[in-house]
Amino acid sequence: MAEGVGRTALLVAAARAIESHRPDALARDPFAEHFVRAAPASAGWPVRPDQVPAGEADPLWGRLARYFGLRTRVLDDHLLRSARRGVRQVVLLGAGLDCRAFRLDWPPGCVVHEVDTAEVLAFKQAVLDRTGATPTARRQILAADLRLDWGEALLAAGFDPAAPTAWLAEGLLLYLPAAAERHLIATINRLSPTGSSLAYEIKDIAESPQVRASPVYTAARQRIGIDLLALFDSEPRPDSAGVLAQRGWTVALHTPYDFTALHGRGPRPEPNDALAANRWVFASALGWHCGGQRRSTSIAGASAART
Repeated sequence: MAEGVGRTALLVAAARAIESHRPDALARDPFAEHFVRAAPASAGWPVRPDQVPAGEADPLWGRLARYFGLRTRVLDDHLLRSARRGVRQVVLLGAGLDCRAFRLDWPPGCVVHEVDTAEVLAFKQAVLDRTGATPTARRQILAADLRLDWGEALLAAGFDPAAPTAWLAEGLLLYLPAAAERHLIATINRLSPTGSSLAYEIKDIAESPQVRASPVYTAARQRIGIDLLALFDSEPRPDSAGVLAQRGWTVALHTPYDFTALHGRGPRPEPNDALAANRWVFASALGWHCGGQRRSTSIAGASAART
């Protein structure tokens, strides 16, 4: 947990902890601070707003933390909307240290599959065991390398490919090689019947030198030893939204600031903005498979809608 992408999971946990203690919290995760305090690498990080003297002006524990708080809320809402519409199978790809299987109010009959590395899942389970946490849905964990072929392992773990599924890849694709992203999207398409949905985050990594020198990146590197720019995979990114649209999914791309406006709080644009290239993608499977492709029963030539 102290190295690489594992350390970023602790960063997001600290952000969720800070958000949870705000009087106007967008999301609450009562388990987040336990993860932060349990890892030596993050034991001294803030977990409450009063531990961040500069408040939201702090580029790391203010602005970036509020971004993660907003992202948590938006993706929570996405999953719960799917559940309210009758979806009872959820897959969290790169589940990290989030505890949606414990903190969200799932309808009866929901199963939440958490997929991540064995190291992350072991650390997570040890901390949860100490807190006495009880899941609010049936929880299945799967240790898998998402850069490899993980689909068969998910099926062996009890995943039902005939059931509509709410898929989530939160903060994952930025760190995957392009080939792994293409394989992930193809696997999700193959395993998703009508009524399934997918939410994930992408980023244009071709940022200007001014943006790459922004306080968000420099503060993360200098203050907590996380070089985000070095962790982002440097290959040109696939057009996954376009691929999904070609296979009959409806796709919408949003900026984080769309949801800042919706909720009335969250990060706002700034000069040389490290968050400006981030997009949150929401896709819905409306059609049926035919030779590995999905054909829409309600629209012709589905295309990605930018909003």
